[in-house]
Amino acid sequence: MERDGHLESIWQSEVKHYGQKEISPTPNFDVVIAGAGITGITSAIMLQKNGVNCILVEAANMGFGTTGGTTAHLNNFFDKPYYQVIKEFGLDSAKLLAKAAREANDIIKDNINIYQIYCDYSIRNGYMFSLDENQDKELQKIIEGHHQVGIETFKTNVNPFGIPSVRVVEIPNQAQFHPLKYLRILLKEFIHNGGVYIEDCRIISVDKKNETLVATTNKGSIHSRYLIYATHIPPGRNIIHFRNTPYRSYVMAVKLKSGHYPEALGYDLFEPYHYYRTHNIDGEDFLIAGGEDHKTGYVDNASDCFERLESYLRRHFDIENIAYKWSSQFYEPADGLPYIGHLPGNPENVYFATGYSGTGMIFGTLAAKILNDVILKGNSIYEELFLTSRVKPVSGFNNIVKEAADKNNIIESDCTHLHCKVKWNQEEKSWDCPCHGSRFGIDGEVLTGPAVKKLKSLTEA
Repeated sequence: MERDGHLESIWQSEVKHYGQKEISPTPNFDVVIAGAGITGITSAIMLQKNGVNCILVEAANMGFGTTGGTTAHLNNFFDKPYYQVIKEFGLDSAKLLAKAAREANDIIKDNINIYQIYCDYSIRNGYMFSLDENQDKELQKIIEGHHQVGIETFKTNVNPFGIPSVRVVEIPNQAQFHPLKYLRILLKEFIHNGGVYIEDCRIISVDKKNETLVATTNKGSIHSRYLIYATHIPPGRNIIHFRNTPYRSYVMAVKLKSGHYPEALGYDLFEPYHYYRTHNIDGEDFLIAGGEDHKTGYVDNASDCFERLESYLRRHFDIENIAYKWSSQFYEPADGLPYIGHLPGNPENVYFATGYSGTGMIFGTLAAKILNDVILKGNSIYEELFLTSRVKPVSGFNNIVKEAADKNNIIESDCTHLHCKVKWNQEEKSWDCPCHGSRFGIDGEVLTGPAVKKLKSLTEA
């Protein structure tokens, strides 16, 4: 199992296993990074390039989490529109967010050039389109917000995806890539240049002794000055879990009878919205489309979500067959912007990043840049945007699903994080927690934090 779900994503053939098996006898490092996805691997290569001695530990394998299930759109806009950022945070903050998006995109392009990464990187125009009057009102606000922060956006009569639309706007200079081809080479470079990478290594606890952090793992202890949780959501119990809501999103990679695959990125304005792109894998073209998002653990039958997505796609595309389908997790922050920086309730040198919404490749890269600057220089020009103290906590317990989900009476249904009831996900063959997004395999093993302990079987409960 090379991803946190039973269904195979279109990217998974690029998963490779690297690194050493065990922690060395003298495990002293400048920085411990937990998680080998976009945030962790980018952080590792960036810090290493600046002379920092890093160890990267991964509980499973590279790309096991959402990075292996992304659709890898590289945008300069986000799920939270700029007009809302302007309203809630001010125009200067919105412009800084746009600058951050540009820098994250530039970091990806620079890495591709420096390390000669063949990851199918391609500049594509983005197209956002309204399908009814309400969507059109929203689109007009989005256009105005883009103009205020300097993002080129203009109206066009062409929707390259052929979906009848009220209005279409083109947003030039977006991009896409193969996420695991990109990260596989970055990880190889990190190891080649002396970085330590260990798979099947999960951090269980972190303590501070004098000025040293001691990370206890299932393979021993690691000593460091700093620690970064690049685990999508930090493990354990933390106020951050009450500021982020876990969601599932559903994706299909399909073959089209027409053989016409638009070289574009597309987005409608439904709530939740659909998103589109194309990609060539080993000489074969696919349309990759997603949507049908819902809170994790709040759907009784995930196959219904796939059926709705398939039905919608068949109304608009001449589908020959569905080659891949999968779902993936993301976290929606309370006010729409990620949390990047010091992890509350932990020693001052423990950092994390979470709450990327649907733009993980950009925010994950940006998080690496911010944490790199904080560790090396003590600050980042972007850190004020993403402070963890900027909002009050939101309840994570008000909407707990009450039904027990102990499928076949094998697994005890209490999540080991904060004892919410998990639900069985038939499509991904996982137990999903509706409170904070922990997910467990068929036998109870942890697939996705914040939980760190497996579910109990009824014989253990």
